Amino acid sequence: MNISGIRKDYKLKQLDTTDVNVDPFLQFKTWFGEALQAKVNEPNAMNLSTIKESGRPSSRIVLLKGIEEDGFVFYTNYESHKGSELQAKPFGALCFFWPELERQVRVEGEILKVAAATSDEYFQSRPYESRLGAWVSPQSKIIENRSILEKTFELVKEKYPVDVPRPAHWGGYVLIPDYIEFWQGRESRLHDRVVYTFTNNVWKINRLAP
Repeated sequence: MNISGIRKDYKLKQLDTTDVNVDPFLQFKTWFGEALQAKVNEPNAMNLSTIKESGRPSSRIVLLKGIEEDGFVFYTNYESHKGSELQAKPFGALCFFWPELERQVRVEGEILKVAAATSDEYFQSRPYESRLGAWVSPQSKIIENRSILEKTFELVKEKYPVDVPRPAHWGGYVLIPDYIEFWQGRESRLHDRVVYTFTNNVWKINRLAP
């Protein structure tokens, strides 16, 4: 297995500071729309990195569920590892990778809980079985076997045959960025990197070396 020999030269597109929208959220929406048009697999999948109490990073894939005026929204169990880490250190980073377009977007900033009403509204939009699952799984906790989940699922299903309320331990977060970087793969590893940094209430745009 020659892992070191795996490589690809990127040639699809290019990116310059003169090409992007002055608003990074509008620029993200443009790229996200193009990812949808290109039928990128799981276009809203993003790597979420948080910080453990020890200072070590922790990463996993979650799904973007909203783009607000000031941030990127996702939902999870507040008592999970990421929930505990965000409770202690409310900062994190997101990374989207769309290989079909040879693009990457990095986002960094503060992460806060969304309003309870926002979590309620999104929770009720989820499929019935997904709403049950939020009650069933003690996310990130050690369990003896899968049958525990399956038995609990049936019990919760009996308790909530139609309407499933949102559990208090489940809800949304919004990452409010102060750093957003758009990366476009280019030939010879001379990639295009355009970064937005939020300073003194203004988004500044610069090019970074690859």
